[in-house]
Amino acid sequence: MRRTFASLAAGLLLAAAGATPGLASSTGAPLSHDDIAWLRRASFGVDSATLARYRQLGRDGWLDQALADRDDTLPPPIQQLLDSYDAINTPPLELLKRYRDALKQVKAMPDGDAKVAAKKAAQKDGRQLLREAQQAELLHAIYGSNPLKEQMVWFWLNHFSVYGAKGPVKLLAADYEEHVIRPHALGKFRDLVMSTLESPAMLVYLDNAQNAKGKVNENYARELMELHTLGVGSGYTQQDVQQLALILTGVGVARPRQAEGGRRFGRFGRFGGTRPGVVQRGLFEFNPARHDDSDKTFLGHRIRGGGFEEVEQAVDLIVSQPACARFVSRQLAQYFVADDPPPALVDAMAKTFQRTDGDIAAVLRTLFTSKELTATAGGKFKDPMQFLVSAMRVSLDGRPIGNAQPLVGALQQMGEPVYGRITPDGWPLDSASWSGSGQMAKRFDIAGMIGSGRSRLFEADDDGTGPVPPRMHPAPPALNGPLYEETIAPWLSPAAQAALAKANSPQEWNTFLLSSPDFNYR
Repeated sequence: MRRTFASLAAGLLLAAAGATPGLASSTGAPLSHDDIAWLRRASFGVDSATLARYRQLGRDGWLDQALADRDDTLPPPIQQLLDSYDAINTPPLELLKRYRDALKQVKAMPDGDAKVAAKKAAQKDGRQLLREAQQAELLHAIYGSNPLKEQMVWFWLNHFSVYGAKGPVKLLAADYEEHVIRPHALGKFRDLVMSTLESPAMLVYLDNAQNAKGKVNENYARELMELHTLGVGSGYTQQDVQQLALILTGVGVARPRQAEGGRRFGRFGRFGGTRPGVVQRGLFEFNPARHDDSDKTFLGHRIRGGGFEEVEQAVDLIVSQPACARFVSRQLAQYFVADDPPPALVDAMAKTFQRTDGDIAAVLRTLFTSKELTATAGGKFKDPMQFLVSAMRVSLDGRPIGNAQPLVGALQQMGEPVYGRITPDGWPLDSASWSGSGQMAKRFDIAGMIGSGRSRLFEADDDGTGPVPPRMHPAPPALNGPLYEETIAPWLSPAAQAALAKANSPQEWNTFLLSSPDFNYR
């Protein structure tokens, strides 16, 4: 049996890595091939709730409801789980103060075992907050009532990537997803850019918190244009980078004592003052004492020296560039449609972007009503996040879990951990980056974990430092139920059907299905 299992696994992995499967046509199915192909891209994975809503509303109504962004809820048990997370329910200012106070206490302690233990405890608390932020994103992706919005939250988290292990970013990651990315995921691109620009997580990660008059740091200015808005080769120059860096001087993070007291100053002014030009929202601070207020020339336009309005003018200039419309549109099309998306589709999306002043929902409507979306069905290989979320949606089908940490570990094994990209370019969007033999072997392992039910998803979370609780042995999920019969079975390739017929157990059957090219492409 083991040899047969291994040979079948190898065949499935090679097929998934090297072939673009075609979905066979079907007659008599409640939903057409075109409907299922559309849903597999619009949703994060077709589950019964998504299917029922689509059947009730139709494609246009489903899309209208998703883009209207009026329903962003979770099942009560999942919301209760999130409510138990310190990273979600503690204000970032309080988290930062608590963490810094702990480090100060460690620093003041005499050398010895107690100091080592206290330092490890502080570090453990920081890692736990990051774990909770990672779990929260996965729980939203799997259970969110608006799966198209959840895809966009993931897309923007990756597009405006931050690295959780850098300094205090781990303390701010949950807030970054919840209050920086999520509210603007389907709104105006300019608002999203400004939200990330004012995010302490971004300012710490890309070093703009250290960007000050006389000590200019160009890191964030460069990535803001190259990775977030305009793209390489869009025509901006090194002088533009330098000028934008000057514009961004003074944009940083308030000290906890300053943030707690509102518009207050320590090093750069007097406490209790109301110095003109200060902008402070939570931990975000624009400090005019750190700002270079000279006149600048940016993207061919003169920006008079002033204060925070320079930043707003610069962002307005950036997002109004045709290069920005095209860059963002191409990245969206690459994520949803093809590694090399059809130029006509990108052009249409870019025109919508410019006509609507960067309305993300309008750009997505152009994408999801295009003929190219389903004409390329089955040609886009899922990245690890898309694979994991779609596998969990079909296997759980709404069933709540009590421990999301195994999901965090699964993404880590497959090489795409949430907040785990060290470089600011985000995880790759192309298929080749995720279809190597080593990565596919890991994917097959994860498919086996999900298909066999041998995970700790339904057990209490454990941080790995205490006694291991007794293991539960739930039955493998019944993937060959009604959802499978309607959304997968009619379009399985002959190779996948043959492999499933050779499965020797429900666990093997599930694993073969989740490892098949038909499931790994969308």
